Amino acid sequence: MSEFAASPVLADSGLPYDLPDFARISDDDFLPAYDLALPAHLAEVAAIAENPEPPTFANTIGALEASGRPLARANGIFFNLEGADSNPQRSQIAQELAVRLTEHRNAIAMNPALFARIADVYRRSEALGLSEPQRRLTERKYRDAVRAGAGLDDAGQAEMRRIAARLATLTTEFSQKLLDDTNASAVHLPDEAQTAGLSTGEIAAARRAAAEKGLDGYLVALELPTSQSSVAKLTSPQVRDRVFQASVDRCARGNENDTRAMILEIVELRARRAQLLGYANHAEFVIAEETAPDPAAVADLLRELGAAARAAGERELARLREHHGGPLGPADVTFALAAWQRAQGGTDPEAGGIDEFEQYCELDAVLHDGVFAAAGELYGLSFTERPDLHGYHPDVRIWEVFDADGNGIGLFLGDFYARASKRGGAWMNTVVDQSGQLGTRPIVVNVLNLTKPEPGRGCLLSLDQLVTAFHEFGHAVHGLLSAVEFVSQSGTSVPRDFVEFPSQVNEMWALHPDVVTRYARHAETGEPAPAALLEAVRAAGDVESAHSTVEYLAAAALDLAWHRLSVDDLPDDVLAFEARALADAGLASDLIPPRYRSSYFNHIFGGGYSSAYYSYIWSEILDAETEQWFLKGGGLQRVLGRAFADAVLSRGDSADPVAAHAAMLGRPATIDPLLRRRGLAAATE
Repeated sequence: MSEFAASPVLADSGLPYDLPDFARISDDDFLPAYDLALPAHLAEVAAIAENPEPPTFANTIGALEASGRPLARANGIFFNLEGADSNPQRSQIAQELAVRLTEHRNAIAMNPALFARIADVYRRSEALGLSEPQRRLTERKYRDAVRAGAGLDDAGQAEMRRIAARLATLTTEFSQKLLDDTNASAVHLPDEAQTAGLSTGEIAAARRAAAEKGLDGYLVALELPTSQSSVAKLTSPQVRDRVFQASVDRCARGNENDTRAMILEIVELRARRAQLLGYANHAEFVIAEETAPDPAAVADLLRELGAAARAAGERELARLREHHGGPLGPADVTFALAAWQRAQGGTDPEAGGIDEFEQYCELDAVLHDGVFAAAGELYGLSFTERPDLHGYHPDVRIWEVFDADGNGIGLFLGDFYARASKRGGAWMNTVVDQSGQLGTRPIVVNVLNLTKPEPGRGCLLSLDQLVTAFHEFGHAVHGLLSAVEFVSQSGTSVPRDFVEFPSQVNEMWALHPDVVTRYARHAETGEPAPAALLEAVRAAGDVESAHSTVEYLAAAALDLAWHRLSVDDLPDDVLAFEARALADAGLASDLIPPRYRSSYFNHIFGGGYSSAYYSYIWSEILDAETEQWFLKGGGLQRVLGRAFADAVLSRGDSADPVAAHAAMLGRPATIDPLLRRRGLAAATE
């Protein structure tokens, strides 16, 4: 479209896979791009709605699916940037777009002529003989419109518009306040002795962080979850306590970044929206679109696992107290658990403890000889780095991805290092989604928050960071291997409680014997990791710690508690409600706080996991079954990878994902493998 040619955001870049030309795009280009893309999309929608011909799948559902490509491009570029490399101007743009995009979506969903055509095709879908992807797409378009308020009267639609716009503002602001307060809560240590226990690279990074803030000494940055990797290493109890307290106090300190009032408003608005649409609460509204049957089924699963995890947690704490040699405060548990796990690494002086393993996990080796190599064995993929292509930040690296026949299928962008402009955690995004209808091939991004090494030195990964790298690449493979017709069914566009399943499966290869021996070489000497060390690391990773299970389940229960509230039983104190909810779930613990406390629970108040944080454990039921399926079939085998790709990874939401998984296994998944993995089987028998 010629009107887009002058926009660096919307114009064809001329680069492979239509990679955005980030060097040409400035922040000043984004709002003008949206000024073009939004009305262009509305004009396309109006033409569909006003089509005088009778509605068909092609002229209504298919046409709607193909519309709005410039807008999708602008979104793919801007929102990748806003999360991974924010700045004040981008934050301001995000606030403005939150409202504009919400109003835009509402205008489409509540267009009565368009809804009438969608409903007509939906009612006749069986008679039309639609394929499964066409039928699922038709049902999705219809449900999305209804859930946006298309079936409400004028007053109801006006209320829905108000709620949606306000929620868009609040959730965007929540994420921004969390980033600001996380940066502001970094712990300043004037004396190098206070950093004892951290690695040389971590100390150097803390020194750089302090210097960037104009401070002497060291600055220990916070990570997104409650538990901090630095707390697992710092030998000073006083310093550990400072870092731990900074973590749990985030966004609840009474400053300009306090999120508690926002949380209460978000919960009220979500409950009110659910009521307008005929649902008892927001959890019922959300889970209606997931693979779980209802909130009660989710609560039952959390209750079953919680009872077993509490018992296991008490046993684990008793072991930790004994090993620690004294009482434990909440800031000591992570440290004591890490020390206990190291002690399980054996006494072989050639092996060392499992904390030595990171010396054998250098980022480039892990990527090329671990992550990429496993994808090559399983799916026939190969990766060629493209230094001639440039990402949105100097740290971003780009690989072209090829299939087993040597055909280019997409681009993989790796953004691995932490920086103050990047929100915490790790995630996968898409800049471009695969679609046969549109002829697009995927551009996927993995974002991590690793400590950037000193020049000339390699980046060493902890065991948790190693597993995270494999996990996020599982999402990337889900996007890269997508082979669907319709873009909204592409890759990870599946129910929220299914989306984590492929990424969790990919974690199994991190320490698999056929993978770990390829990359696990000492970063300085190049010597392979001792067999005893690898055995100890695998043993430590075979069963999740009870601490990890309890803190996750507590967060999942907290999410569900907030969103099972109706408009008639809303609280007025965030921390008091949080305490009651955890006690009611039987997961209140002075020593094991939730993975995220309410005030910094970005998944549910800033991201897309509200009422769906349970999805990690729900997906893990499928994951644990699939891991056993791979192992019984011989592990790292192309025939198994191909079967998994054909059944799950390539199909996205073009087929019922749970049914496709059951067909691959030959039966529905059961919970037993998950219970064994989590060390909970005996406690539930």
